[in-house]
Amino acid sequence: MELFGNYIMAFIQTGGFFAPLLFISVHLLRPLFFLPVVFICVSGGIIFGVFAGTIYSIIGITLSSIIFYFVIRWLPKTFERFTRMKQKLIGRHTELTTTQITLLRLIPFIHFHLLSICLMEITSSFKEYTKSSLLTNIPLAIVYTSIGQWLSSLSPIHILFSLTALLLLIYSLRRKEIIIKWEDFFQTST
Repeated sequence: MELFGNYIMAFIQTGGFFAPLLFISVHLLRPLFFLPVVFICVSGGIIFGVFAGTIYSIIGITLSSIIFYFVIRWLPKTFERFTRMKQKLIGRHTELTTTQITLLRLIPFIHFHLLSICLMEITSSFKEYTKSSLLTNIPLAIVYTSIGQWLSSLSPIHILFSLTALLLLIYSLRRKEIIIKWEDFFQTST
């Protein structure tokens, strides 16, 4: 898969005037090829530079989130599967805040669209989801586009320290209340 990703990025570099459109298209097709968001953002920084790469990544990631919103609404069984996965990983009654989702998107091994499901749960409309999605995607694009090569040269100790600091920050920014429904608290056996 890495060879395929490198092939796509080489194709974009030779794209000329259409290179930004090809790059944004790769963001949209990324889930089909199982390419990580981080890989595409880092590649955008290498190919286009920090400023243009960040702009193209924000556009591509946000369009990908919008398409995911409509596709997941169209496939209710997949939505239920993602919701069950979220409940197993995060908890049944835990709702992440937008700030927590923003920080979790900075961690490369957390599923991007699982966090989009979390955003869908805390937003009430498509407009609010799009706004929250855009706001949570901006730091991801900036960080991985601007310091992508620097991240690849970090030692494992620095990576562990950074992830620990991020997890502590996420924990401190958590929502401090838990809502348990009456039916869940007093489960009746039938």
